[in-house]
Amino acid sequence: MNDMAKNLVLWLVIAVVLLAVFQSFAPSDHGSQAMSYTNFVQQVDNNNVGAVTISASNPPNITGKLRDGSALRTVAPFFDDSLVPRLLKHDVQVTQAPADGGNILVKILIDWVPILLIFGVLFWFMRQMQSGGGGRGAMSFGRSRAKLQGEDQVKVTFADVAGCEEAKDDVRELVDFLKDPAKFQKLGGRIPRGVLLAGSPGTGKTLLAKAIAGEAKVPFFSISGSDFVEMFVGVGAARVR
Repeated sequence: MNDMAKNLVLWLVIAVVLLAVFQSFAPSDHGSQAMSYTNFVQQVDNNNVGAVTISASNPPNITGKLRDGSALRTVAPFFDDSLVPRLLKHDVQVTQAPADGGNILVKILIDWVPILLIFGVLFWFMRQMQSGGGGRGAMSFGRSRAKLQGEDQVKVTFADVAGCEEAKDDVRELVDFLKDPAKFQKLGGRIPRGVLLAGSPGTGKTLLAKAIAGEAKVPFFSISGSDFVEMFVGVGAARVR
């Protein structure tokens, strides 16, 4: 299992645990009988209601028990001033539930945390696609993978390149231009677009390129040929440019 799959499993486990925790804090109405307010009033008039608890919310939530032991719940569409006298008249035990700000906070957490968690997972996936776990994501358009060595880090010169005398003579013009480009620009000269070094692996092509930067005292950028191969046409070359 690769790192991305492990991270996905980890996030799924975290999501399940968080949902279970918030579900445990959510108010539960299992076993209660939901009824309309009109039906509730009729049950009170028929002496079927034994006890109720009225919340301090607006509109008030009413929960309680019927005389047969079953639970009930309803919502009053308005605060009926005649409700409490009606309940007391039929010997219903009335309890006023205090306003509880904690329940509101828990409800907000239950409503928003799963949504924020989903957006967090999506954001993490987007970051993974952009980075690709190592800079090879499909969404990392235009991001250069070239390695930079500053002019103080490049210690290679032509003296370190054995042989290749003809090639070194050909690229000395590049060294002169990089050292003093203004001299050539005054005469209308332009630096070559590039130099193609051909040869088998290990013949000193990269060393010669680094020697050019070392002789000219300029930074050296290096990039491998495999970085030109991309899912989308032209992306690899765009990074080099």
